[in-house]
Amino acid sequence: MAVDLLKLAGWIAVLAVLILGPAGTLGYPAAWVFLGLTAVSGLAMILWLGRYNPSLLRERMASPLQRAQKPWDRGFMVLFMLAAIAWMAFMGWDAARNGFAAVPAWLQVIGALGLVACMAGVWWTFRENTFAAPVVKVQAGQRVIDTGPYSIVRHPLYTSLLAYLIGVPLLLGSWWGLVGSAVLIIGIAWRAVHEERTLRAELPGYEDYVARVRYRFVPYVW
Repeated sequence: MAVDLLKLAGWIAVLAVLILGPAGTLGYPAAWVFLGLTAVSGLAMILWLGRYNPSLLRERMASPLQRAQKPWDRGFMVLFMLAAIAWMAFMGWDAARNGFAAVPAWLQVIGALGLVACMAGVWWTFRENTFAAPVVKVQAGQRVIDTGPYSIVRHPLYTSLLAYLIGVPLLLGSWWGLVGSAVLIIGIAWRAVHEERTLRAELPGYEDYVARVRYRFVPYVW
C-alpha cells in the first residue's frame, strides 16, 4: 500500500504542475480545492480497497497499458491520456487569462459537487464489481455484474466520469474546458461501444445482460 500512496502523491504533484504551471501563479484557490478533493478521494479509495479488496486495488493502480489488454484499447488509452493532460493544462491557462473570474462562484461549487458525485459513483461501482479493471480485458473468473449501479446502467464508472469531466472545468473556471470535456466524453463513448463488443464475444451472459439493462451511461438517454 505504501507504493500506492507514493503513486497517489506523484499524481497529485503532476496535476499541480499541469494546472498551476500554465496558470502562472500559486494563487489559484479553485486549483487547490481540486487538488485537495483529488488527494482526499484517492487516499480514501486506496485505504478502503486495501482493506476490503486488495486485488482490485492492484488492478486500479496498475499501468493503463497492459499485456492482456486489447490492442485497440492500448492505442485509445495513449491518445486519451495525452488529451487529458492537454485538457488539464489548457484549463489552468484559460482560467488565468480571464482573471479566474469567468465562471461564477456558485457554478464552481456545483463543479466541486460533480467531483464528489464522481467519487461516490466510483466507490459504489467498486463495491459491487471486483472485476472493474482500468483496461479492456476479460479476467479469469470474471462474471457479469448486474447489481447496484449495474442494474441501472451498463457502465457506471463512465457515468461517474461524466460528472467529473463536466465538474472539473466548472470548478477550475474554464468555459472552454467544457469543449475539451465534450471531446473526451465522445472518446469514452467510443470506447464503451468497442468494450461491449469484447464483452459480448468473450464474457458469458453479457448478451442477456445488455437485453435487461438498456442504457450505457445515462438512463433514458444512451
